[in-house]
Amino acid sequence: MSIRRKVQDCFLSAKKDEEKGKKHRGLLLVGKDDKKAEEYIQKAKKNLEICELYREGGLDYKIPEEWFYTLYYCALAILAKFGIESRSQRCTALFLTYAKERDIIDYDDEFIDRITVYSGKEERSDVDNRENARYGSSVKSEEIMEKYDMMMYMCKRAISQCEDVIFSENPFVVPKELIEIMF
Repeated sequence: MSIRRKVQDCFLSAKKDEEKGKKHRGLLLVGKDDKKAEEYIQKAKKNLEICELYREGGLDYKIPEEWFYTLYYCALAILAKFGIESRSQRCTALFLTYAKERDIIDYDDEFIDRITVYSGKEERSDVDNRENARYGSSVKSEEIMEKYDMMMYMCKRAISQCEDVIFSENPFVVPKELIEIMF
């Protein structure tokens, strides 16, 4: 199935859920919200401050979750600029991929890949790292500390690129081909 079709399905399933009075599990058009986009950026920055606190407190296992959510809040900030509410990590990543492939946004693939949920057992992402750290038995992790500086730098780059996107003067319009099937 094409990425376009997958994103269309995210919009369509959310619309159907809403019509049935259920919380949607996709992408819903809610209207552009610059304030919400900026708040997501602030939340992403706070997550990096929390990483420092966890590191100082020896709570290594909590850090991958903060890295993941830093990246996810950046993604949600971009969606808020488009007027999209997401309740699906999969759909969030699909929309960003679609927008990037069509040069609607300039955002590194690495940041999108890191929030992507893979179904294949051998495919790993930061989602898996977050779950392993959260549900594993250890509190301290050499592996997490070995990549700490690299991940903090990467998260700061994501925030910077996200700010470039949401503070740009570009018009943020959901491509008609994604939502025309709903009308």
